[in-house]
Amino acid sequence: MAKPNRAMPGPFSGLSVKIIATIIVVILAVEVVIYLPSAANFRQSWLNDRLRVGVVAARVLDAVPDAMNLPRMLTDRLLTSAGALAIVYRREGQSQLIELENVSMPREAVTVDLRQRDPASLILGALETLVLGSNRTLRIVGEEDGMPDRVIEVLMPEAPLRSELLLYSRNLFFLSLILAIITSAVLYVFVSRILIVPIRRLTGNLVGFSEAPENAALILAPSERRDEIGIMERELAAMESDIYSMLRQRRHLADLGLAVAKINHDLRNTLTSAQLLSDQVANVDDPKVQRLAPRLVLSIDKAIGFAQSVLDYGRQSATPPRPVPVDLHLLLDEAAFDAGLVGHPSIRWTNHVPDAVTISADPDQFARIFDNLLKNAREALEAAGSKLDNPEVEVTLAETPDWLTLTVTDNGPGLPPRARENLFVAFEGSAKAGGTGLGLAIARELTEAHGGKLSFVDQPLGTRFDVTLPHSIRIA
Repeated sequence: MAKPNRAMPGPFSGLSVKIIATIIVVILAVEVVIYLPSAANFRQSWLNDRLRVGVVAARVLDAVPDAMNLPRMLTDRLLTSAGALAIVYRREGQSQLIELENVSMPREAVTVDLRQRDPASLILGALETLVLGSNRTLRIVGEEDGMPDRVIEVLMPEAPLRSELLLYSRNLFFLSLILAIITSAVLYVFVSRILIVPIRRLTGNLVGFSEAPENAALILAPSERRDEIGIMERELAAMESDIYSMLRQRRHLADLGLAVAKINHDLRNTLTSAQLLSDQVANVDDPKVQRLAPRLVLSIDKAIGFAQSVLDYGRQSATPPRPVPVDLHLLLDEAAFDAGLVGHPSIRWTNHVPDAVTISADPDQFARIFDNLLKNAREALEAAGSKLDNPEVEVTLAETPDWLTLTVTDNGPGLPPRARENLFVAFEGSAKAGGTGLGLAIARELTEAHGGKLSFVDQPLGTRFDVTLPHSIRIA
């Protein structure tokens, strides 16, 4: 299986490029928001300048007694300086018109009333000029020095306004771009110092430590920062230290387990040979030998059982369960048979689980859970012997909308306090002398593999274990 590419990105790739691009986009977006009212203000100022020229022309008309006989050269110069085709001066219900000579007036004109100054109209007018202003004619309407009774109208082509507005927009764009680049560079240096460089350091440490977690020199040395980055550094350093310690401990345990497995294997072979010899010794007619031989055979059998259980635990597969439909009542009866309860001369076995219950579970692993629990119950009742009246082991089923609970109960002497402290810990949770404590550890692991939980329920008499499973495993 190919290893993933763990190469570190360059200084201007990945997160850095995204941050730079985001800063530039945000700044340009802000510039666009600023540009719209700025363009509207430029257009308004340009139109006001043309209207002022019209006001000057109107005052000239007002100063001349016979305005209709003004020299054509003077009127053309006034109109040309304003860039206008015609100027209309309205006062006291009268109108005066001056227009360029030999110029045909347009049939339609777009009215721009400079007396309306709401921002939406100004921005919309600037956008219309940029898009539609190449061939339109404007009719600019305004007042003379704030006197409502004196209205000036200037008729002029919109193309010059559009050209100057485009030039203004271009200059503003390049200026905004330069400012965006400079601002982005400054912000990038700032963000890089407080964010990107620490994140790259964390990323590099993660990549390096994941490749060699056994190297203690790769454990991150956290900085003194008190913000989220500093918290992340300290937590990462603590996590890497824990992983390093755990890996060392597991390596030592693995080496020790391998040695124990080899020793245990040889010990089991030796004990098997001793068992064969003890069988021969048991046939000797000497009374002393006949008295001691059963103890010898029992001791050797226990030693062989211990060695075999350790080997079985070491060989336990970590494969996940392979669920298939299982008849729960029948599975429990088979587990009880394997545990030595079915047909037992003195212990009564009772299976209260209904016959029609079917679940989705791994039959081998599920049977092993109850084989261990039922075997422990049988051994506890056998150890009590004649102290108990009517010894019994029973299994019951309880259901809720979310859970199935299988309860294994016996009426024996219960568990000693020492066994309860490390009940599910391998090699420490045995309730009997010479036991390994592996049965309950294995049963808990298999129960958790099915999404459930194995728990001991304390009660005044006897021993009770609950196997709690998600209700979703029930089929019928």
